Amino acid sequence: RVRVFAVEKNPNAVVTLRGRCRRDEGWAAVTVVPGDMREWEAPVMADVLVSELLGSWGDNELSPECLDGAQRYLKPGGASIPQDYTSFVAPISSARLWNEVKHFKDLAHFETHYVVKVHNAYCMCPSKECFTFSHPTAGRSPAEIAAIDNSRLARLQFDVPLGGELHGFVGYFHSTLYTDGVETVHISIEPRTESVGMFSWFPIYIPLRTPVQVAAGGRVEAVFWRHVSKQKVWYEWALTQPHQSPIHNPNGRSYHIGL
Repeated sequence: RVRVFAVEKNPNAVVTLRGRCRRDEGWAAVTVVPGDMREWEAPVMADVLVSELLGSWGDNELSPECLDGAQRYLKPGGASIPQDYTSFVAPISSARLWNEVKHFKDLAHFETHYVVKVHNAYCMCPSKECFTFSHPTAGRSPAEIAAIDNSRLARLQFDVPLGGELHGFVGYFHSTLYTDGVETVHISIEPRTESVGMFSWFPIYIPLRTPVQVAAGGRVEAVFWRHVSKQKVWYEWALTQPHQSPIHNPNGRSYHIGL
């Protein structure tokens, strides 16, 4: 028979889930567990680990860290849904978005990511892959899981055909939910593979402190970092071509996600 454990850290969501268990006949096999999936001790090993931790930039809501901690109660050969996710990024020209950030009149807001429904913007070229994560990883013991390194670095180059004023970058994600080698199920907000009817996630806007003019046929080069400490995860980014910019958000001084 099927057994389902719904592990939920949000106390308000726990109340909702328990209400569903009382009211809905189809939820009879569900046991609601209030707590952190990284700390819970499962009574049995799982065949399938299903999560919804994807952010607009894929890994920006701690999916890697949470799933690494939870995979210790997944059976060998068990499936994780999602199985992988990749962030994408592209240079964007949008005086509207940049001025919305400038309105705050401080540095911190230029070192922060924003989930936005992009209007009044020109994506200067197609996006490129940035960071990729796959699950489950090889580690199962607490020591192996603790040794997993989820930091990343990507140095990307973009050839810009028409040129214009660069105001930052726009970020997307593409995820493989499940594949059995024959059939594959994806979910995506990346424009070339965007899921039909997708409205649950909007793109990420990653601003530059100072706009930069890019010539027609020019090149944009940027570096993106994902850093991890025991307390937090944060992103840094810098433009290296056509001009060198400062590193944005060093050491997560303006924006981070707490562990």
